[in-house]
Amino acid sequence: MSNPDPVSGYSTYQQPPAPERPAARRPDNGRRLALTVCTIADTAAGLLVLWVLLYLLDANQANVFVDFVHGTADWLAGWSQDIFTMDTEGLRVVLNYGLPAVLYLLIGHGIASRLNRA
Repeated sequence: MSNPDPVSGYSTYQQPPAPERPAARRPDNGRRLALTVCTIADTAAGLLVLWVLLYLLDANQANVFVDFVHGTADWLAGWSQDIFTMDTEGLRVVLNYGLPAVLYLLIGHGIASRLNRA
């Protein structure tokens, strides 16, 4: 004999419906987009700073990883190449790749904060 009652021995009765709970807050698309923008800006700035560090530490230019980082940094900072022309090569690299890194961070996080407020 099977008993469909989950708790046998207790009488069942019609219970009132549970009160409506507010739906769980789902992340807004704006927040997701803001996180994406922040991630892209941080990654771009991180690659530029990584190239500056690899250059200043005199990394092996023939290494595949160093070549990849250098190529990516050149692409990201292509618009700002040779803004600063100095005799000291290290300072030139720091300024020509550091400026775009700072601008990517400022602009990316600024856009993200505006998206978070929307």
